[in-house]
Amino acid sequence: MSLALPWWRTARRPSPAANAGLTLSTATPQGAASAELQGLRVAYGAQPVLDGLDWSLQPGQVVGLLGRNGAGKTTLLESLLGLRDPQAGSVTLFGQRADRLDDAARSRIGYVPQRSDLFEDLRADELLAYFRSFYPRWNSAKVEGLMTRWSVPRNLPIGQMSGGEQQRLSIIRALAHEPDLLVLDEPVASLDPLARRDFLRELVERVLDRGTTVVFSTHILSDLERVAFNVAFLRRGRIALQAPLDALLDEVLDVRGATAALDALPAAAVITRGDGQALVRGLAEAALPSGLVAQRVSLEDLFEGLT
Repeated sequence: MSLALPWWRTARRPSPAANAGLTLSTATPQGAASAELQGLRVAYGAQPVLDGLDWSLQPGQVVGLLGRNGAGKTTLLESLLGLRDPQAGSVTLFGQRADRLDDAARSRIGYVPQRSDLFEDLRADELLAYFRSFYPRWNSAKVEGLMTRWSVPRNLPIGQMSGGEQQRLSIIRALAHEPDLLVLDEPVASLDPLARRDFLRELVERVLDRGTTVVFSTHILSDLERVAFNVAFLRRGRIALQAPLDALLDEVLDVRGATAALDALPAAAVITRGDGQALVRGLAEAALPSGLVAQRVSLEDLFEGLT
């Protein structure tokens, strides 16, 4: 049986930059974003997936990443972590280049991939003991509490666990070392509604207690409405919009009417526009051009219009 290594030691696309000779530091430059992506471009053959993407994640933010199937959410999260080299652009994490992170910076990151990378022949306690050796900030008390609360079997080979049990174990592994940046790709897909609610509550508590930056992709919009203080919409290879969810629900209107009336809308207020319809932000109903009808939006409306 061979053991895989933590996420930062796994193979990734070759990078021209070496990782040798760097000084270990746990400090983030004052005022620096947890993650900063600029001009990112990733293409598969001639098909661009990320196309000049800019994105910033600040300390303490919880960001839900939304996009249609095939929009590039997994590619974006892998690029953010330095697991996939872009053809253009740059990624910095805690002020360091993602392809030149020192070990101290890497140990501040937790990652749950879309597909489980657990070792099926190991038991849960063996897996956690193995990973504990890589992290100086491992929180054994938190691990014990989550293992009990989430009913993860300790003595059963991981390959014999249900999909939900494996998912919970993968999440515990990512939370155990108290990361400052937590990246989760469809983390609740295999969980039942009660387990999802408990997990999402855990995320909120982490942000409130530690100021952890959390970014997670999901297709379950109701989960986002519970915990995502911010939402980011991925469309055509770029972040079309990122903003606090509450603000969007308060400020965005779904406006419908004739083309001539829609043409009269202030361009700066229009987020997106379709046939006979537009989403506008920061514009009172009383200020709308004559002939337009407006209504408040839901997260589902925003998803449909912005992805």
